[in-house]
Amino acid sequence: MPANLTPEYFKAEQWFRTAGTNEEKILALERMLAVMPKHKGTDGLKADLRRKLSKFKEAATQKKHGKQTDIFHIPRSGAGQITLLGLPNCGKSSIVAALTNAKVNVADFPFATTGPVPGMVISEDVQIQLIDMPPITADYVAPGQVGTYRNCDVIAIVIDLSGDVRKQIQVCHDFLESRSLLIDEQTPAFDNQGNAIGKRLFCICTKSDIGQPGAIEMVKRLCQRPFEFVEVSAKTGEGIEKLPGVFFKQLGIIRIYAKPPGKPADMNEPFTMPAGSTVMDMAMAIHRQLSEKLKFARVWGTGVYAGQNVQRTHVLNDKDIVELHFS
Repeated sequence: MPANLTPEYFKAEQWFRTAGTNEEKILALERMLAVMPKHKGTDGLKADLRRKLSKFKEAATQKKHGKQTDIFHIPRSGAGQITLLGLPNCGKSSIVAALTNAKVNVADFPFATTGPVPGMVISEDVQIQLIDMPPITADYVAPGQVGTYRNCDVIAIVIDLSGDVRKQIQVCHDFLESRSLLIDEQTPAFDNQGNAIGKRLFCICTKSDIGQPGAIEMVKRLCQRPFEFVEVSAKTGEGIEKLPGVFFKQLGIIRIYAKPPGKPADMNEPFTMPAGSTVMDMAMAIHRQLSEKLKFARVWGTGVYAGQNVQRTHVLNDKDIVELHFS
């Protein structure tokens, strides 16, 4: 029986062949198994891939027990994690330096950044993790680097408006497409098991003060995707102040302020939750077992009158104040 493998499978297979680390090969194999058609014609191939996966996982476990550190594994911190992607000297480090206290190496020569550098950005009362990354080229990606992009929430493509924007977009697109990081017809945001696949993306266009005439229009035309585009200049500061708000928007989250019954709301440390979350989702975020005893809530905010009683299924909005009542 023919296997009838899909384009999505062959994309994952190409990713496996070009993977530079065991961890990346594991991700690619898991992707191949997830998108493989399920019928008798693929049983043999599936068994072979599972053997390979087991082998690479065993090697990864032995490496872990050897106490070797993966520099590209950056634990999440704050309300979400945004990772920068771009070619050498496109301005990634300058963005991180302008928005965070991270010790980045801003230099005029390529490959000054050799490993991921995380920093924290403040968007009003929310902290967002921003990660500077080593540059990529058409011929080179640091071994293990794709793992950082695979595990983050949002990827920000950084394009230098003073350089060859066509080449930059092509290299970034090829990298994202070959690793199944683009959300498109073949790579959805989530697989059938709810696991994240493709990533949300937007574009930061740097060096706007010295950009080629019409460069931003060319970037938008070449991307051919409904990205959000933000023009910035680290030298003049133009557009930099917009970025924290853009990061918050791209993460697709909302802020919810908890109000204990009979007490003022805590307006200093909001809960951050996915947009579309309900009162019950908030209760579960506070305490999963206690949420089973949730009766109702009072809400101050969008679409309700002050202190309105709402049910568990009420959908919350950004900056709502919520008072939970339990039985």
